[in-house]
Parts: sequence; C-alpha cells; structure tokens
Amino acid sequence: MNLMPDSKVIIQGFCEFITATHVAQMKEYGTNLVAGVDPGWGGQELHDIPVFDLVEEVVGKFGAIDTTIINVHPYHVLDAALEAIACGIRQIMIISPGVPPLDMVQLLRKAEMTETLVVGPNSPGIIVPGRILLGTQPSEFYTPGSVGILSRSTTLTYEIARELTKDGLGQSISVSIGSDAVVGSSFIQWLQILDEDENTQVIVLVGQPGGGREEAAARYIAEAIDKPVVAYIAGTQAPPVKHWRQTGTLAAVVGRDADFGTAKSKLTALYEARVPVAERPSQIPELVRKALR
Repeated sequence: MNLMPDSKVIIQGFCEFITATHVAQMKEYGTNLVAGVDPGWGGQELHDIPVFDLVEEVVGKFGAIDTTIINVHPYHVLDAALEAIACGIRQIMIISPGVPPLDMVQLLRKAEMTETLVVGPNSPGIIVPGRILLGTQPSEFYTPGSVGILSRSTTLTYEIARELTKDGLGQSISVSIGSDAVVGSSFIQWLQILDEDENTQVIVLVGQPGGGREEAAARYIAEAIDKPVVAYIAGTQAPPVKHWRQTGTLAAVVGRDADFGTAKSKLTALYEARVPVAERPSQIPELVRKALR
C-alpha cells in the first residue's frame, strides 16, 4: 500500500456521493489530488481540480497514479474501476453505494488477478491521521496515534474516532470496508494488515447485524492476531426479523442457524474469541486503555 502524503490520487466522477466540501477537506489535509476524471468534462476544472475524460490521459500527464476515489453512479462503478486497473492503479476507494453484487464479483476477480486493493463500495474511505485522507471521513474527529479502527459502518466510525480523540487516544488508521452486499477488502485482510503495522498497537473492530463477517473475523483473531482487539457491535436491540438495508443480507437463510447474521451471533463469536466488547461507543476508550496495559 502507498498511503503517504506524496502518493498521487485521482477522483473518478463528481456526483452526489462527494461534494466540494469533501474535496476541499482532502486537499487541506494534504492529500495529493492531482486530477479528476469525468467523461465529457475534459479540459475543465471542478472544485479547483483539472478534469480529464479518461484515466489514461491523467497517467500520460502526471505519471503513475497510486489511488482512485470512485464516486460515479453505482451501475458505472465496474467500468470506472476496470479502467483504473487497466491504467495501473492498485488502490481503489469506492464511495458510491448500491453497486450491483455481480458487478462487484467481476471486479474482485480482476482485483485479485492484479493485486489491487479495493475498499468499499458504500465506504467513506480511509484516513491515516496526520498523513492522508482518501474519501469523505471528517478529519476533525481524528488525531495521530496508535489505535487502528476497522469498521463496516460509516458515521459510527466517526463517532468512535471522536470518543477516542476526546479521551486522548490517537489513531494510526481508520478504514471503513463498506456496507454493501459485496465489498472489496474484508475484515480478515485488514486485521492482518493492522497486525503487521508497526504504528498500530491495538485494533478496534466495529460491526453491525447482517452477514457473517464479524464471526469470521472473530475466528481469525483467535487463530492469527497477536495484537489486542476491542470490539463494538451496533444494533444489539434491533428486532431479529428486521434486515438493515446497508448490511447487504442477500445470502439465503435456508439451512442456517436462526441467529445467523444477528448481533447475538456476532457477540457470541467475539466472546468465544475472548475479544472485549463495548456495550456502547463511549466505553471503547476504557477498553482500549486496558488492552494497551
């Protein structure tokens, strides 16, 4: 990964998923936004960024690009991402929500073949406090430190960062993997990355009802993660018959345990892995301090 301030970043698409405020925030944070790509807008400027019709035109002018932030219509995400991969971009942040699952399956096959990191869709991206902001995370809630945040949620990620910052606990990185039905990188991939990251001393895992990602993460933590992990599961009081729209519960439930995908199932898995679980976000700093000790 290249998450340094000098890494070159582009934005593909300017629509309702990203605003002038988000772009300005990234630039003010020091993110090296070199260009935007929006077919039909080539030769113009949007939010004080030069715009090109094609990614290959950007590469021809600025050289190799490290990261693209994709903000196009969900049905256009696959084309945008494949264009980026074809031009050698190996870090893709997908802000757009609602990408068709089969499009994501096709994209992930290509990403695996080319060793491309995909974050999202339906993700606010990544922030490395004090270094780089890729996406729409509000930088004012973050401060540099040693706590890695790994989440499926969007706004809940910011809330937990704010709780940590208020308590004097800075963050090494904050990643929201996204909450669509099919997403790029997984909890397991990021747990491995953070376990090997020399700047991260403790990991905060944030989950929510739907699917089995937290259960898989709990098993992986027990088997392979050396650093302390603290968890929080949202929606513990949500009625089990309800499906959260953002959690992408598309998997068939026939033949599965009645608690599959519920907060109860996730809590049980984390308890079995001996991961401390906060009852509310405000309790996370206390558990993090205990883990650090």
